Amino acid sequence: MTLFDNTQLALQRAISGASMRQEVLANNLANAETPGFLRSDVDFHSTLAQAMKTGDSEAIENTSFSAQQETHVMRADGNGVDIDVEAATMAKNALEYEALIGVAKARVMIFKNAMGVQ
Repeated sequence: MTLFDNTQLALQRAISGASMRQEVLANNLANAETPGFLRSDVDFHSTLAQAMKTGDSEAIENTSFSAQQETHVMRADGNGVDIDVEAATMAKNALEYEALIGVAKARVMIFKNAMGVQ
């Protein structure tokens, strides 16, 4: 028997995925002026959703994410990064990360309260 349920495991993996995505998006922004640089992104939502469909806690816990390079070129120098789109995507991802953290913390507090721990 595991200490946490599938929802808590999924929250932990989603937090990890959002963190990885933020790093990849930051790298995209850092290379916005690098000729030939193609942006990457992490689609942790789809990967985690597939693991959740199995209902297997081990599958959820062992879900891994990876950055996927896109082939869309935006400029004549071969760069695929649009600074405005990237910044907006980072802001949206940061909000999602904060929401995931908030939900995970609230669930832990409920668990602690149920155990009578302050």
